[in-house]
Order: sequence, then structure tokens, then C-alpha cells
Amino acid sequence: MFEETRPYFDSEIPAAIARVAENPFFPSIVKYLFRGVDFQQFKAEFLKISTIDEFQQNVMLKAIWSIVHKSCTEFTWEGFDRLDNSHRYLFIANHRDILLDAALLQIVLNANHIQTSEITFGSNLMQGDLVIDIGKMNKMFRIVRGGTVHDFYRNSMEVSSYMRHALLEKGESVWIAQRNGRTKNGDDRTANAILKMFSISSPKPFVENLGELNITPVAISYEFEPCDFMKTQELYISQYQQYIKEPGEDLRSILQGITQFKGHIHLSVTPTITREELAECDLQEKNQKFSSLAAIIDKRIHSHYKIWNNNYIAYDLLNNSQQYVNRYTAAEKDTFVQYMENGLKGLRGEPDELRSLFLRIYAGAVCNSIPK
Repeated sequence: MFEETRPYFDSEIPAAIARVAENPFFPSIVKYLFRGVDFQQFKAEFLKISTIDEFQQNVMLKAIWSIVHKSCTEFTWEGFDRLDNSHRYLFIANHRDILLDAALLQIVLNANHIQTSEITFGSNLMQGDLVIDIGKMNKMFRIVRGGTVHDFYRNSMEVSSYMRHALLEKGESVWIAQRNGRTKNGDDRTANAILKMFSISSPKPFVENLGELNITPVAISYEFEPCDFMKTQELYISQYQQYIKEPGEDLRSILQGITQFKGHIHLSVTPTITREELAECDLQEKNQKFSSLAAIIDKRIHSHYKIWNNNYIAYDLLNNSQQYVNRYTAAEKDTFVQYMENGLKGLRGEPDELRSLFLRIYAGAVCNSIPK
């Protein structure tokens, strides 16, 4: 059941561990993530791992904390006291980094003694034996990207059914992004198609159907946007032609997201969507129900998004204004401008357009915080 979608079972862990340990990239990964450890000793302990929980506790959670310590100034969080470890949640999150958004949630769940969640992972990323083994050992399950309209519906039904199975039968929470792919323009918005996908695996009425999933919006904000200059280049090219990823681009994005300096990071678990809110959405016509629900989720995420000095600086630069000048110092503004100008030098395109696109990535959170 769900053989092409699900993560590994505990019974599959020893064989996967053995494969990973023999992969030629394994020593380099260990050296980067666990600097100073004796590799042979690490490998010997690694080969003793026999369950998902052991893999997460002994490897993945430590690896993510290592990334945090190497690339962040400070990592803060809030809202985890809202979670009940006896309940399971469908975490729907804004998506700024391919790997870290979900990974950071896992280490904070664990730090608060709450069970880690399963994680959606695009089929475009789950390629190669090493990535597949590490992903599936880390409770990641596959979402198929692309295909015909028929393929899209079949794949959506598979994922929807699996998520409901994970939540209601396996007793696992689930993380999923609010849209297909990362937010690249700074404007976090929930796609109606994602919410419709949640619902198609059950014939129950709207409120009961979605209410039993415990939909819980999550907001993550980075002081320095992961892959900000890569995103700027993609946005620029996309204005004039279809953007086609280069071979290995997704992997480069993952690696840059891991290694790039991110300054402060804040993660917020917002209140779970209530059945009363779903009932309000249910008063609307069919498609409008999902638009209303998306608006509630977006409001949760926007209101809990931590806005940094960089965001306010970018907003004022973009709009040639002094509206938020009291939110940052002249030195902070100079530092951000220098960071921007140095990064934009390496991009292809008209400088003013590139600058505007870059600033919009950072200013989007401020725009979304302004009452409409």
C-alpha cells in the first residue's frame, strides 16, 4: 500500500543504512556536518542504526542543528505550546528553502518533546539512491510533479490518500508547503489546488473532511533569504521566457540553502484552523470555500511572519520612501545595500530590473503586513 509514495518502514532501515554508508559521498557529508569526528568510529556507530527514530535522533536532528550553528546567528521559535503530543497535525507552511523549512520544524518539535512529522518531498528532488535513502529514512514521502491532467489527478489522489492515512491511521503528523515550489518573489500565498488536494481523499462534508486533518499553518522567516540571488536571476529570466532549470540546479539550491549565511531565523506554529472557521468557509460556493480557507491560512502566516530589518530596508529602497526608517540604522542599511550590490554583480540582466526584483523578495513580508 502506497509503495511508490511512503517513507521507509523500520524493517527497511538496516539495508538503507548499509547502502548510505558505502556511498562514495558519505565521508564528505560526515566531514561537513560533523566536523572533527573520527569517520571510522562514526561509520561503525552509523551501521548499528536499525530504526527511523534512531536515524533521526543520532544523525538527522544533530545534522540540522549543525547546519543551524554553522549558518545562523540566532534561531528562535514560538507557538509550540499550542501543540498536543497526543494529536496529529497537517502543518501547511510558507516555503522559502527546499530542505531547511521542514527540517527546522523537526528539530524544534523534537526539542519540545513532540513527535516529528512526515515530510512531503517532490519527485524532481527525490532522485539518486543516496537522496532517496536519506529522505525515506527521514520520514519523507514523494509527491509526483508534472504529467498530464489525468496524471495530475491520479497523483494528487495518491498523495491526499497517503496524508490522510498517515494522519488518521499511522498517527503521524505531516508537513507540506502551501504551494508547489518555493516562494521566490517574497509573497507567500496558499494555492487553492493544495487545499482541494487535501479534500479529495474523503467523501465527508467539507467541515468534517478538512476538520479531522488539524490543518495548522506554519510561518518561517529568514533574515537573509536562502538562495536570494538565484531566485532573483530566475525571476528576471521568467519575465521574458520560460525558465528551464539547468541540470543539477535543484541540488545546488539545496546546498546553497544549507551553507549560505542566514542570520536570524524565526519559526512560528500558528493556531490550528478551527471547525468554526471551516464552517464559515462552507457557507461559500464550492470553489470559493477553498479561496476563503486559503485567505485564513495566509492571514495566519503573514501575521506570524517575523519581519527583519532587511525587510524594512528593502521596502523603503523599493518604494523610495522613509516609511520604516525608524526600524533600522544607517549602518544596517549600508550593510544590506552592499550585500545586495555585491550579489547582483554576478547576475545576467538589466541592473535596475534585477535590483527591483531582489528588493521585492525582501519587501514582500512588509507588504503583506500592511492592513488591506
